[in-house]
Amino acid sequence: MKEIIIYTDGGCRDNGSENNVGGIGIVLIYPKRDYIKEYKEGFKNTTNNQMELLAVIKGLKMLKEPCKVNLHSDSAYVVNAFQKDWISSWQQKGWTRGKSGELRNKEMWKELYQLTKIHKVKFIKVRGHSDDKYNNRCDELVNMAMDEMEESQDVII
Repeated sequence: MKEIIIYTDGGCRDNGSENNVGGIGIVLIYPKRDYIKEYKEGFKNTTNNQMELLAVIKGLKMLKEPCKVNLHSDSAYVVNAFQKDWISSWQQKGWTRGKSGELRNKEMWKELYQLTKIHKVKFIKVRGHSDDKYNNRCDELVNMAMDEMEESQDVII
């Protein structure tokens, strides 16, 4: 089984407002091949949490075969769901939070959960905006993607 390192980040400008812009940034590292691949994409009308989830989902979907993955994210929202095994509890409760109510972003959580059944994923929490080279690069990619989305919205046809 190939070993891959993935760094992800997601962000949203004007989170919660009606006309916002979000972005994802992904860095895939293939240590045995000494190869690094980067990916970014922008989105309209989203949330920060959706972008954090989508970055992880897209990163795992980029893999062409089952892999052993060390996945680094600065999102406590994503990492804690797996490190603290909230995900299993949500699944057992029919993808709800039980008495606590609805699980937001349910479809995304379900998709991510299925991807963790294909790949052996270890979720690793990194401190955002610190000295982690690849986390910082993901943040740059997120901002580039959001800048591109904002620029495309300024174009009048």
